Amino acid sequence: MADRSPEDFLTYGSRVRGCVLGGAIGDALGAPIEFSSLGGIRDRYGPAGITGLVPDGSGRIGLITDDTQMTLFTMEGLLRADVRFVQRGVCHVPSVIRSAYLRWLDTQQYDAPPARDDRHVFRTGGLREQRWLYARRAPGNACLSGLHAQGGQATGEAGRAPQLGEPGPVNPGSKGCGTVMRSAPFGLVGGSPREAFETAAECAQITHGHPTGYLAAGALAVLIHSLVQGVSIRGAVADAMEILGDYPAHEETTEALRAAVALADDGDPTPEKVETLGGAWVAEEALAIAVYCALVDHPGASVDHPGPESSRRALLLAVNHSGDSDSTGAICGNIIGARYGDLALPGEWLVELEGRAPITGLADDFAVQMTQGRAACRSEGRLAGYPGD
Repeated sequence: MADRSPEDFLTYGSRVRGCVLGGAIGDALGAPIEFSSLGGIRDRYGPAGITGLVPDGSGRIGLITDDTQMTLFTMEGLLRADVRFVQRGVCHVPSVIRSAYLRWLDTQQYDAPPARDDRHVFRTGGLREQRWLYARRAPGNACLSGLHAQGGQATGEAGRAPQLGEPGPVNPGSKGCGTVMRSAPFGLVGGSPREAFETAAECAQITHGHPTGYLAAGALAVLIHSLVQGVSIRGAVADAMEILGDYPAHEETTEALRAAVALADDGDPTPEKVETLGGAWVAEEALAIAVYCALVDHPGASVDHPGPESSRRALLLAVNHSGDSDSTGAICGNIIGARYGDLALPGEWLVELEGRAPITGLADDFAVQMTQGRAACRSEGRLAGYPGD
């Protein structure tokens, strides 16, 4: 929790909304073409690829995927962790986040919110009651298996965090982008950038144990943390790389980010250049592509309000490629929204976005909790929606 002036709160609130709504827009843009080649995208939609939201296989427009679902449960978990800390003076954040991910797992296994019982004590709070979230949208295998491997029970004890830089206990060989696509909210919490990095990295190990997978999540958290403070995108990437370099096994993520920055300085952006950074199925490649696409259309450190057109170009670049289009779109949207706020997002895409109102409501509740935690916790309605259990 951090004290902010009313003016600072307005800016912070806009950036929190922008981060999650921008991520959701990028997710919805990329989802219908996620498994298509660049050539296939151009054959179907024209030389420019997609130029806006397009229908998915069911004919619906603006649907989010597991990327946004997990981001929302990350945000809810962090909000509830803060409530718990305010109420009790102690909180092991990864345990609270694990419970949030188990609530997400329910949305992949049931058509409606399942009942709470003695074996499923994590089934609390308001987010899990939102039926629109009960939709299976190509969830990552490691995210599913990592949560199933723990028997549906929250595990882990305070003070027993795995050593960063070493393989984690769950899916130790997996570095899929499921770590980084859900981790932007860690950068929206107060505290130091190093705290954001380590919390994100530790929570990424709930499902992915490969060091590159969870260190990339930490790097995104630092990047978002700096952007919310008003740092330029280029400066935020430098901040992330500086902290990232302090940890063993950082090399793959560091090299991917260096490649993204160098590519951004190498002429006009193209989908072919995007594809030189990889397919984005693994964490460091997804982060690098998102960073590249955000950098090439937002190069100026002094531009505070680039406008929706600039965001539109960056997001379209982030999805028109042969790789994991929804994840790169989501992460790019997180980055742009965290820096420039929700007013920089294309309004015509927001109107079509699935869950726009509840996503906005969660973001606003999060911003209030992170700035006015003790006062906010006096509201009985808030405690019912976000219990600190």
